Amino acid sequence: VPRTIPFMEEKKEQFVKIARVSGMEKDEAFLNENGSTIIPANSKVKILIDQTYHTTGYPELTYSKGTNSEIKIIYAEALLKKVNPNENVSDGNLNHIDLKGNRNNIEGKSIVGYYDILLPDGGENRLYKPLSRRTYRFIELEVETKDEELILNSYHGVFTGYPFVEKAKVVTGDSYLDKMWDAAWRTLRNSADEMYYDSYYENLQYIGDTKIASLISIYVSGDDRLMRKAIQQFDDSRISEGLTQSRYPSNIIQIIPPFSLIWVDMIYDYFMYRNDPEFLRQFTPGIKSVIDWFATRVDETGMVTNLKWWNFTDWTVDFPSGIPQGADDGYSANIALQFVKTLEHAQAVFNYFNMDYEVKTYKTLSNKIKSSVLKMCFDKEKGLIAETPNKNEFSQHTNILGILTNTFSENIQHKIMQDILEDNTLFQATIYFKFYMFRALQKVGMGDMYFDLLEPWKGMIDNGMTTYGETDINPRSECHAWSASPCFDFIH
Repeated sequence: VPRTIPFMEEKKEQFVKIARVSGMEKDEAFLNENGSTIIPANSKVKILIDQTYHTTGYPELTYSKGTNSEIKIIYAEALLKKVNPNENVSDGNLNHIDLKGNRNNIEGKSIVGYYDILLPDGGENRLYKPLSRRTYRFIELEVETKDEELILNSYHGVFTGYPFVEKAKVVTGDSYLDKMWDAAWRTLRNSADEMYYDSYYENLQYIGDTKIASLISIYVSGDDRLMRKAIQQFDDSRISEGLTQSRYPSNIIQIIPPFSLIWVDMIYDYFMYRNDPEFLRQFTPGIKSVIDWFATRVDETGMVTNLKWWNFTDWTVDFPSGIPQGADDGYSANIALQFVKTLEHAQAVFNYFNMDYEVKTYKTLSNKIKSSVLKMCFDKEKGLIAETPNKNEFSQHTNILGILTNTFSENIQHKIMQDILEDNTLFQATIYFKFYMFRALQKVGMGDMYFDLLEPWKGMIDNGMTTYGETDINPRSECHAWSASPCFDFIH
């Protein structure tokens, strides 16, 4: 099978500094390659290395002697504070408290993460390079020697990733904005090798992340090969029901129906930015199968219902497990409008291929759903679309989709966008869904407000992060491709 993407870039990275040592005096010789560091016999030593920035790859450790000793190498994106063992710090999805603080401050913190254990045999110049990629800012060497000293000859990182080239770059003269760009680009670089992925935790290619990462790739590097591969892989992932898997490749099936819609949106993105219709033609059956799955769940009200699987949309705390109200047990205006958005994108692609029946059918269905959403969920007093027909909850997300799909008349969209930004009672979009918020801003001619809405990214920089996390507040993952969107926004 011919390889469809280039081989990965490999680049040697020297470790920057030792941040903390216990059990011996600090000695950085083995990091600088101008000497070796000796761990005395019968010692217990911990050496905390701070790369000072987030990176990923395959570090190489060369060591000698140390018969019967043990080297434990722990990798972490950030250090953790001490917490009360009885305190509920997470619900399994989101962290409830700040576990990390400023990443540059290590006082009172410890390292927790995956690790390798080496058992030296006493030989000379033994080389250890992990077989699986390691992601880190901090690495701790925890060494216990027996009757023979252990010599650390050298240790350095080997950055490994997809060979994206930063052909486009926005330089503003504003140091803060320039830092934001650099952190966003590093986030993308550290989230891509043979596929797009979260490089520390999931190590999986999710559609929601991949759509945004693909657009950044095209805009900044002009390279669409990893995007093409991802589109093909998601098509390969489709199950018998017609939906794609939410992440692929994976040996565990997980289905997020809205992500299947986003896969169709990715195809539309490729259609808009690349003149390659024959590549896209092969995906028309898959597009139809995804749309058919949702279309069969539009009942006599004109709303989507009877959904199953995990209807994740955003990590806002107001969506239980990321699921909009009504998605699992009734009618969700949010899911309905996501479907509308995809129906409109599919119309554009199918119109190119002269698939007139599908175009007409999708247009009729799209208009029907939009009318039903307004009829059942629009609240006249608030002037916004509610999450469900009971009109008890309202979100930025659903009303952003109302703008993007022209469910709201174009003559009131500017006012709706103002309300979205100013009404603090609305469920707030997190860093992921702000990508769609900014598309709505542009659509209504309010793009000049973009720089006033970058607090989540600024907050991460102020906290010593060098990449952007999975969520605005207390992120688990320190590097998540969907938060690299400033690299798209600044240019788009």
